[in-house]
Amino acid sequence: MGNSANQDERIAKMTFASVYPHYVAKVEKKGRTEEELHQVIQWLTGYDEKRLLELIQDKVTFEKFFSAAKLNPNAGLITGAICGCRVEEIANPLTRQVRYLDKLVDELAKGRKMEKILRSA
Repeated sequence: MGNSANQDERIAKMTFASVYPHYVAKVEKKGRTEEELHQVIQWLTGYDEKRLLELIQDKVTFEKFFSAAKLNPNAGLITGAICGCRVEEIANPLTRQVRYLDKLVDELAKGRKMEKILRSA
């Protein structure tokens, strides 16, 4: 875990726009839609489609992307492993938020029902 600070810094400086096409490809490859991806991102961040597209066009870093987001109060219900780490155990708040998004995209790609992905009661 000695590299976690380096990883946190690398994630903070990565642009959302550089990762977004990978999210789209991943969900579409599994038969889900870009609209469903946007629904998941909107649930987590509060960004509507117009704002999301602006952030992609502006090539904002993940740090800026999440600093302006209104994180869903139920985001803490996102648990499980992603990239070999348990999401709920990630100490760095920004890295945890990025992994929340990664986890939601994974669940969407795996065909999970939207109500479950969005942590609806």
